[in-house]
Amino acid sequence: MILPFMHGQKSNDWTYGFEVYGMAASIEGDASIGRIQGAPVDVGFDQILETLDLAAMLHFEAMKNNRWGFYVDYSFMDLGANLQNSRGGILDADIRQGIMEAMVVRRLTNGKNTFEVYGGLRWWDMDLDVILDPVLLPGTANPSVQEDWIDIVVGGRILVPLSDQWTLTGQLDLGGLGIESDFTLSASLGVQYWMTETMVLDIKYKALWVDYESGTLGSPGSFAYDTVTHGPYAGVIFKF
Repeated sequence: MILPFMHGQKSNDWTYGFEVYGMAASIEGDASIGRIQGAPVDVGFDQILETLDLAAMLHFEAMKNNRWGFYVDYSFMDLGANLQNSRGGILDADIRQGIMEAMVVRRLTNGKNTFEVYGGLRWWDMDLDVILDPVLLPGTANPSVQEDWIDIVVGGRILVPLSDQWTLTGQLDLGGLGIESDFTLSASLGVQYWMTETMVLDIKYKALWVDYESGTLGSPGSFAYDTVTHGPYAGVIFKF
């Protein structure tokens, strides 16, 4: 996500934006830990509301001369209570997912529309604890994994003004490519509404996919995480 700071502002100085946002997220996919392979990790928004212990979603961006800038984004969800799931030999799973992005931004313009390209790093911090079904997986200790990795990401975003107050936004980036994760992709589509010159309502639908593996699948200590985190997103941007 990159903020269109130049709405009615000068282009010869730094502009800044800070956003607090929330996402009605669902997580869909599967995970493998050691001998457990392809166990579903499907957490609906209703389950996340019931089991959420802690969440933090923040974004900061700075832009110089309406051309070059950077942004830092951090989101964290701690699903501390057990999530019931009898498939794949897993009875319960506790998931803690943190994602930080640090990107350099280059802004391009084409008439009234704005196009931005960006590149940088996406850091994943995953903790996963599971309780196994002794009937399906007898004699197996309850495994846990703490894994983090960094992906190189490149992408772009377009902003199309619909009126003085409404802007259409679309974003797409990809990375991984086997350097750390096999593949990661983020996409969103939405609108921004300028409530005042310093406050912007940001509404979109966002999806973030990652396919990551470490170790040899099926062997002790191996880990794989292939999921999509997606859902509607709403935030308020404070510009200064």
